[in-house]
Amino acid sequence: MLGILSLPDALTQARNNGVDLVEIAATAVPPVCRLVDFGKFRYEQAKKDKESKKHQHANKVKEVQLSPKIDPHDLGVKLSHAIDFLCEDMKVKVVLKFRGREMAHTEIGFQLIEKLLKEVTPYGHPDAPPKLLGRAINVMLSPLPRNKRAKNPREKERERERQLEEAEERESGKHSANGASHPMPGDEQSSENLGDSAAA
Repeated sequence: MLGILSLPDALTQARNNGVDLVEIAATAVPPVCRLVDFGKFRYEQAKKDKESKKHQHANKVKEVQLSPKIDPHDLGVKLSHAIDFLCEDMKVKVVLKFRGREMAHTEIGFQLIEKLLKEVTPYGHPDAPPKLLGRAINVMLSPLPRNKRAKNPREKERERERQLEEAEERESGKHSANGASHPMPGDEQSSENLGDSAAA
């Protein structure tokens, strides 16, 4: 901190140090300026803005719709979608809709929702208990903070697949290297036949 300087003195100081004079707080009295490399300053500002935008996903809301008669496999697919959304810092609205006489057995819907909430616990938490509104049960899920959240199970699968692919590439690379160093038995015969035909 250099203290209060006149504009010409501040500009001279900036030129001597080979940096720029950047106004930080124009409305302050006197205005606050910094001696910085402007290109580096802009880069750091852009980096900060990008980082802050990363954490604004929680404003996005994705919806997962269920029905009381949902197949267990379909429920698993919906559950994996909900986990993916929560791992991407998005809120998830779970809606279980009743049709016709299904309204007579709302307890089945609540059991299904409770099952889903139990599975999602390592990744997110409900903002409020599930509620029956009209012909649907609604519950909003919020993601847990990154440091308390379990890793996305799909990420583990993708990592495993990538490792298998790399291992296969290494194996195929070894085979092709071995194949190139040893001539094939058929190749010798064909070259001999060529020699005979040339001699004739």
